[in-house]
Amino acid sequence: MASKADEGSKGPRERISAKSTADPILRNALRYTISAKEYETLHKYIISRSKVLKRNAPSPARVEKLVERPGRDDYNAAAVRDSLRVFLATATGLKAWAVIRENLLGGEKMRGKRLPFWRNANLRLSLSLSTILLLHRILFRFFTRLRAHLLTPEARPFRQRNKRTSKTLTSSLAPAVGASLAGFMLAVYPKDQLRVTISIYALSRAAEFAYNLAEDEGWIWGKEGSGWERPWWWGSWLIFPFTSGQLLHSFVFDRDTFPKAYGDFILKYSSQYTQPRPEDYPSSLPWPGQYEVVDSLAEMARLNYPPFTSPILFPNSTTLPATLSAISPITSPAHPLITSLTCATLHPSDPSCLRTYLTHWIRVFPPLTRFFTAIFLVLYIPSYKAFYRAPITTLNRLASTILRYSTFMAGSVGTAWGAICLFQQLLPKNFLATQRFFLGGMLGGVWGYVVRKQARGEFLYSLRTSMDSLWKVGRKRGWWRGIRGGDVWLFVVSLMVVNLVYERDGRALRSGVIRRGISGMRGEGWRDFVEEEEKRLKEDPKGKGRVL
Repeated sequence: MASKADEGSKGPRERISAKSTADPILRNALRYTISAKEYETLHKYIISRSKVLKRNAPSPARVEKLVERPGRDDYNAAAVRDSLRVFLATATGLKAWAVIRENLLGGEKMRGKRLPFWRNANLRLSLSLSTILLLHRILFRFFTRLRAHLLTPEARPFRQRNKRTSKTLTSSLAPAVGASLAGFMLAVYPKDQLRVTISIYALSRAAEFAYNLAEDEGWIWGKEGSGWERPWWWGSWLIFPFTSGQLLHSFVFDRDTFPKAYGDFILKYSSQYTQPRPEDYPSSLPWPGQYEVVDSLAEMARLNYPPFTSPILFPNSTTLPATLSAISPITSPAHPLITSLTCATLHPSDPSCLRTYLTHWIRVFPPLTRFFTAIFLVLYIPSYKAFYRAPITTLNRLASTILRYSTFMAGSVGTAWGAICLFQQLLPKNFLATQRFFLGGMLGGVWGYVVRKQARGEFLYSLRTSMDSLWKVGRKRGWWRGIRGGDVWLFVVSLMVVNLVYERDGRALRSGVIRRGISGMRGEGWRDFVEEEEKRLKEDPKGKGRVL
């Protein structure tokens, strides 16, 4: 009897084997790591080519049996898989960038500065982006299913009792709005310049897509064939004069709100107006740097542009205010015919402002052409097939682009500097003393018309940079005050606008990469449905076989 009892008690325990407990763990690990189709591809091209891996790794048929669950979809598992991949990809990329910046670009080394992992900025950024993707997919499906459920006949009593709530939740835009709440997970990343930059970028793209939709729908100019169409000169290039004006003003008066790399690039091609140190000048004597020259221009504007007294003609008189003594090495040997202190600072050896402006073009245009030649040759590498098909046409297009960008940059920088001399001649000293730098930047920005068809991305970049700079200037001068987490709210609203525009008409999102990203965030696959529809219409122009 005892032996039978022992056998009966051992029976259930024997059925709970290590293999039986490992299968659920292996199944869940595989489901949330890789799909059956992806594992089949991985096995075909990598695992099957190694005897060791092939012997120890499970076969595609076994993985499919473990992963696939008949009657149940793979939506949540796919969302987790993609969010994990985003986390790993961004973490790896940020770590690689940190190593490159420390070892190759001379960045600050973080060795010896150990921080808890929850305070690691790179880790929190990866966690933030992956969580946004995961919650966006879950919320989008939740609100889509909720809307479908509320539209059923069984939910009619609820709709009658809660008319306003039902109208909101059954709207076709409800899933897009609800999914955008995932943007609050941007707050996982600590408040930093990068978080502000992400929010401003999202805002600029949302505004761009909303404008595209309004223009396509005929809300601004009217549709094609109407009496009120968009003018031929209208375009994104009109943004550049205003952003250039704001950026030049902040560059002169609020440089801490201006990106240093942008300022270094401008000064690199401004040698005609920011006098370099002469080679024969004694090393023991001070010489003002380029940024000191810019600071002196700001001080001149605050002093309402004091007149210039030539030390050559009046050696015993005071020729400079005490706050401008740093530029004395430049203005002391200035030409006696110069009467403006700004002109004596910007071009001391030549009394002619026009000749200085023309000399700027002669000296700056060749190096700018070489710079843009190197840039566009690299950018044209992916389009190498075009050189085989039409080499002359492609070379003409490349040369035209290089010359246009060189003209645009030389004209923008030179005109902004030359406008200082122009306004000094045309305007009274105390009229728009500081604001004239904004006007000078606007004049320089008009050169954006030269590249109005090629530089849309550059114009939008200047807009984002100007928005960031203007916000910092306003906070610095007390024009407005920030709110706690305002950049996160801005990101959520921007994401909501992008989702709404995509829901209304995906063609308003001109970028195929953005359309694939929004589709992937919704769990519809990383696909560009607009491109697929256009391709299908080309193959089937009459619409035969269209799937609705």
